[in-house]
Amino acid sequence: MVGEVTPTIQADAEQLAQAAADFITAQVRANPHLSILVATGNTPMPTYAELARRVEAGDVDFSRATAVQLDEYLGIEDDDPRSLWNWMRRSFVEPLGLTRTVRLHSPGQFGAAIRDLGGLDLAILGLGPNGHLGFNEPPSPPDAPTRTLALTPASLESNRAYWGVAVPAGAITAGMDVILAARQTLLLVSGAHKRGVLHAALRGPETPEVPASFLRRTALTVIADEAAWT
Repeated sequence: MVGEVTPTIQADAEQLAQAAADFITAQVRANPHLSILVATGNTPMPTYAELARRVEAGDVDFSRATAVQLDEYLGIEDDDPRSLWNWMRRSFVEPLGLTRTVRLHSPGQFGAAIRDLGGLDLAILGLGPNGHLGFNEPPSPPDAPTRTLALTPASLESNRAYWGVAVPAGAITAGMDVILAARQTLLLVSGAHKRGVLHAALRGPETPEVPASFLRRTALTVIADEAAWT
């Protein structure tokens, strides 16, 4: 087993968002040209809202940073409300004033774009209920590439909850190799339903059955609320 990781624990979602926004703000102040892999999902939304508040107040500037799409459903058009690209655009790109983005269209295009960026500076991630990162479903080894794949029943169910309707059974995701190569990783986790998988990811063995367990190979910061850890 690799070394265990202890998360920074916040009392609730509001304090988690403040702590995460502090971390991201420090990163972009240190490197205004930050390239950021951006997760969607419920957990990071308060963090993005807090960053938007800071941008509006003039406390931080994201205008030279680049937002990189983490994952997308297959067969989704731009006007589909389930588009993860549009979710990222509405919650992160536009409120923070970014003008540079990398969209996940195909593995080849995405890989070339990441190389052009010189790699990822920061990966902002949530934790799937089965330990997935992006749509790297278990089993996903650390060298799993950017690819299309079928979603597991657990992911289909958890994603259906966002919209109240079914989501496509196929997806494209940034690979584990891309995620693990980021220079900094920020994992945000909230809710008691994530407690078991968070402990498995941070305290259990490295295994493709819990893709998030490989994050311990990275420069990893984990911020979780009390419900997700205690």
